[in-house]
Amino acid sequence: MHGGPASPGWLLVALCAATGAYCLLRMRSPVEEQRRAAGGEALMGFGMAAMAVPAAVFAPPSWAWPGYAAVFGAAALRALWAARRSPHHVHHLLGTAAMVYMALVMGASPGHHHEHGTSGVPLVTGLLLLYFVGYVLLSGVRLVPVTATAAGGGGGNRNGSGSVGWGDRPELARACRLSMGIAMVAMLLTL
Repeated sequence: MHGGPASPGWLLVALCAATGAYCLLRMRSPVEEQRRAAGGEALMGFGMAAMAVPAAVFAPPSWAWPGYAAVFGAAALRALWAARRSPHHVHHLLGTAAMVYMALVMGASPGHHHEHGTSGVPLVTGLLLLYFVGYVLLSGVRLVPVTATAAGGGGGNRNGSGSVGWGDRPELARACRLSMGIAMVAMLLTL
């Protein structure tokens, strides 16, 4: 993030940008729900990449942080509306709310780490960390059986008809979400 060392920041930028790019590819899915979810995840990936650029390279102007908060606030409202129909969107809601929170914290203390005083980690940061660490652990466990099934030839038709495209591969979508969860934990730890 903006107050930390440059090398991990660039690794985080690369991870988030690659994840956002893959999510754009997933938006070509013929399944409408997958396209919608991929669009929100692409926004998250690219937004996280932009927030992770080391401050030594680019320090955003003061208006950028409220801009991030507004964009992700709108995305949070959209996720809240969608969460009425699908519990998967609750995760999107928490992710976009975390982005709003990080933008507000970073905007309040540009160029240096947020001061915690003697109280330790702020309550909101701690709660978000607990959620995303749990999400990462659960997602990692869920990814293992999918990867083993895919590697063992248990899915899809290999003759080309009815094969699953890159944008519709469930194990890649899960790996994408896992990568963003790991990046979110890293970003929250640097607040």
